[in-house]
Amino acid sequence: MKPLTLLAAAAALALAAPARATDAPPSTTVECSGIAESVSTDIETTTTFHDQVVATGNDITLYCDYLKVVTTGIGDKPSAPSTPGTLGKHDKFKYLLATGNVRILQGDRVATCGHAEVFPGEDRIVLTENPIVEIASEHYKATGPRMVLYRGQRRAVIEATPASRAVISLPAIKDLGFPGDKPAPPAEATPTPQAQPAK
Repeated sequence: MKPLTLLAAAAALALAAPARATDAPPSTTVECSGIAESVSTDIETTTTFHDQVVATGNDITLYCDYLKVVTTGIGDKPSAPSTPGTLGKHDKFKYLLATGNVRILQGDRVATCGHAEVFPGEDRIVLTENPIVEIASEHYKATGPRMVLYRGQRRAVIEATPASRAVISLPAIKDLGFPGDKPAPPAEATPTPQAQPAK
């Protein structure tokens, strides 16, 4: 496995609560069994990971076959005129893409799909290619062609179509007081009119 530590990647994963201003910046470790490569420009760095990728940090673990992370530098200035500013501090995530057997775990929440895009600036994750979200403690499971998860809102939007419907499994409905196995109460007997004596 080839580990590469990326600062503030928990923000990119976007499912956990953001760190407080007094907390140290969160750290995420990304490992892969294939090639890990970083390419930098004056304004951003793109890092890709191949094969059996595992990203862990801030109570989140992400598994996939391919991971692409784009970060931008803040206050990234060269220390000398001859030194390029492409290797400075990159602490703002711009975009994250995970493909191939994607699985995101956080507590008892699990999201799986074939393609996941994270937009940290918009606090949302877009899941496509057979996405499934499950919350074990709530007996909740949702599927659909495209799902959008919103960070910090515990909100998921399923964008279905007539050809590909949304399906949500919820806990069983409790007894509403009309059990089907109880016999119906007997109907009240109508009194039979008595024959009047002949006069």
